[in-house]
Amino acid sequence: MSRFRQRAVLIGCVLAAALAVAGLFVTDYGIDPDLWLTGLALGFLALLAALDPWLHRKRAAGLATDANLDAAANDLVKALRGQWNEECRARDLSEHLLDLHWSAVEGEPGHSDAVVGSFLRSSRMVFLGEPGAGKSTTVMLLTLGMLDRHADGSPVPFLLPLSTWDPDEEDVRTWMTRRLYEDHPALRNTELYGSYAGDLLVEQRRVFPVLDGLDQIPADRRADAVDRINRAFPHTVPLVLTCRTDEFAETDAHVVAANVVQLQPLDHEEIAGYLRSTSDPVAAARWEPIFLHLRDEPDGRLAEALSTPLAVWLAGGVYAYGEPSELLDRTRFPDRRAIEDHLVDALVGSAFGDRGAAHQARASQVWPRDRAQRWLAFLAREMNARGVRELGWWDLRRSVGRTWLAFLGALVLGLIGGFGVMWLMAYASTPDLAPITGLGAGLAVAVAALYASGQRSVKPRLGVWRSLLVVSGVLGGAAGLVFGALYGLSAGLVVGLGIAVAVALRFALGTTAELSHPSSPQWTMSRDRVAVWTGSLVLAVVFGAAAGLVFGPHQTGMVGLGLACGLMLGFTLSVLHLRWWWYTVARIWLALRGRLPWELTVFLDDARKLGVLRQAGAAYQFRHALVQDRLASGTRERVRSSA
Repeated sequence: MSRFRQRAVLIGCVLAAALAVAGLFVTDYGIDPDLWLTGLALGFLALLAALDPWLHRKRAAGLATDANLDAAANDLVKALRGQWNEECRARDLSEHLLDLHWSAVEGEPGHSDAVVGSFLRSSRMVFLGEPGAGKSTTVMLLTLGMLDRHADGSPVPFLLPLSTWDPDEEDVRTWMTRRLYEDHPALRNTELYGSYAGDLLVEQRRVFPVLDGLDQIPADRRADAVDRINRAFPHTVPLVLTCRTDEFAETDAHVVAANVVQLQPLDHEEIAGYLRSTSDPVAAARWEPIFLHLRDEPDGRLAEALSTPLAVWLAGGVYAYGEPSELLDRTRFPDRRAIEDHLVDALVGSAFGDRGAAHQARASQVWPRDRAQRWLAFLAREMNARGVRELGWWDLRRSVGRTWLAFLGALVLGLIGGFGVMWLMAYASTPDLAPITGLGAGLAVAVAALYASGQRSVKPRLGVWRSLLVVSGVLGGAAGLVFGALYGLSAGLVVGLGIAVAVALRFALGTTAELSHPSSPQWTMSRDRVAVWTGSLVLAVVFGAAAGLVFGPHQTGMVGLGLACGLMLGFTLSVLHLRWWWYTVARIWLALRGRLPWELTVFLDDARKLGVLRQAGAAYQFRHALVQDRLASGTRERVRSSA
């Protein structure tokens, strides 16, 4: 639905609920409740018919037109620009950025300040470099620069980590389309963008790939991956690819018509200039012995270790208040690897447990250093075990055994749903049947939860399942007939209308109307939470009103009891097919075992603000693969550093 129709459905649902309550409790004017509810139900269905996107399918069900795709591309540019601008601010790249240089295998050398111009001249580039050389940052700046220069009809850059692609399972364009829908689900809005907008954006080359990290694909599959990329994106299609130098050479493959550039190491003047610009006068003075050493030994172990932007950034952050001259100790730091490991360990150690660092990074709270390191190490090991560099909150369920997760989730939901039904029936007209009814309801909910626990890809329902009117009317009518036959016409009308309102709200709140909001972990999670609590509250009101109508004349407190029981039952029915529930089960279970903190989302957001993590769309990544691998190895420096 468009934003107008979405808001109209929300307003209609609120009005229907308010008028239903008014008709039930305001009887001074002699209005028959049954007549009032019948008219209200018919009016609500008429409203849904007027707003139903499926009934307007002549305009929306066809393939996206050129105008639809132009609108989708322009809105996608806005969302991506907001996403990457926010990430640049989080990494402090707007004020402190090293100007990286590169040499070209064929063509002119260049530097990162002019990366957009270099790309416009060649349209296909491969960035090579050592770990931490700045490949990911360079292509992120290239993506942002191309988004700022985007004109109507020009392709949109879409930055993706190749660690999430399995060449044996998916074609690269299929994977790219899937990621486009996952990060920007509003592309499924057929009224605004037509059908299959995301597919057509990729198929018609309106989106071009910026692929980061070919080295993250297993070595035996890299050559095949490059071949698949060449066939999917021929020489006329813009393309960007990054890879580590040695891994690209071992692949023994080439990207067709691409300008291959090699990011060069930093020299001692660039290192000194960056550290002086990012340090206060006192801290800058402490760096002078290091600068002298780099000038005297330009090919030494310390110069080699600090030759990458990652290492220089780590050193600047680690020794903002420490004594960097300890890096001159050849006994503690005999080679480049020892220095890099020390800087990574010090980054994680100094980021947590320091109130000053947390305040400077605007972190919400101070996390215990030892626990934070243990939590991050657990996440790093889990990601390494799956061979991925992205941490999506919905993938946390993979850290718990599938069988165990399904059992825990089904058990909790079965207990909640069964207890809610049993509690209500215990005070109803048939209390003797309460245990049996509760047990049956709990088993039904548990079975449904076991079925929903499977990690299946969710495909959009087409045809009549898009109909707001049909789905709401059928489900509401069925529930109303059952309750009407058991407890009378008024109860049936209340329950039927309430179910119809709940379904309509799920339609309106279940998807994003437009591509207006940058993708982020918090935003994607909030969409699931809104759907959960909306469905729960609506069903709570429905059951509360039904309990008041059916049992109110004979017993007091039934409205409140119906609200409580309806809230529990509504919760169980709302969370079955949502990723948020299975994430919550996994998070609580892992927190009980000490593997992760209770406030996991807050911790991950603070780790991003403290520089340990970075954000890529709806997922997190460690600041660099070196940080992830070091934490996953389980070996950290035990010698206390002056940092």
